[in-house]
Amino acid sequence: METARGQRTRPGTLTAFVRFALFGGGVGVASSFAVVPLAAWMPWVAANALVTTASTLLATELHARFTFGAGRHATWRQHTQSAGSAVAAYAVTCAAMLALPQVVPGPGAALEQAVYLSASALAGVARFAVLRLVVFARHHARPVATGRTTAPCPPPLRSPAAVAPAALCRTA
Repeated sequence: METARGQRTRPGTLTAFVRFALFGGGVGVASSFAVVPLAAWMPWVAANALVTTASTLLATELHARFTFGAGRHATWRQHTQSAGSAVAAYAVTCAAMLALPQVVPGPGAALEQAVYLSASALAGVARFAVLRLVVFARHHARPVATGRTTAPCPPPLRSPAAVAPAALCRTA
């Protein structure tokens, strides 16, 4: 996904969401298989914190390289911002898992996994929005006309007010 100038293009929302679901979902499924056995050795909240930290680092790298079209390592800023959204996801999964025994006394491993994956999926949709719109957002400068030449138009943005006026865009 590169332009004629060698710059990477940002994938569309649907493509990015499919990649996010594949990479993030794959890491999430692997995490669910790790958190239950770890919880047998330590408190569930600690096991979830450990798994969430490792999976967030891995998923942020995958999203930087493949999901959102950056094609390079995630920056420290992106890791930090992604970690903020992971804290919210951690709170959602913890709340779900801590509430489960209150609703179903003595839940089995299969039910624990189902609840964990459901809570992770809900948190994942919210994380996608945060990562796409904030963490891996690309900010395009507006074209500036100088004399008789004009700069090329940036890719269309979602907000009509953010689109450069047609008079500034090169038409050829």
